[in-house]
Amino acid sequence: MGKKIEKIVAMKGVVTQCLSNGMFRIKLENGFNVLAHLSGKIRQNYVRVLLGDQVIVELSPYDLTRGRIISRLR
Repeated sequence: MGKKIEKIVAMKGVVTQCLSNGMFRIKLENGFNVLAHLSGKIRQNYVRVLLGDQVIVELSPYDLTRGRIISRLR
């Protein structure tokens, strides 16, 4: 049994709602809405993510309604 490599999808989106506990509602380029949390690197470096910010979100192929914010675009 070997490890299988998961294909992770990364997409651009805009923060439409800031929720509690570091959760955000993101509208992706293709029109879908996802619920995303901050990645560990973003939290460690104290990167602020605010309403209206453009971000890059990683989506799991298993659940396309949830994701992880991996970067904030300038």
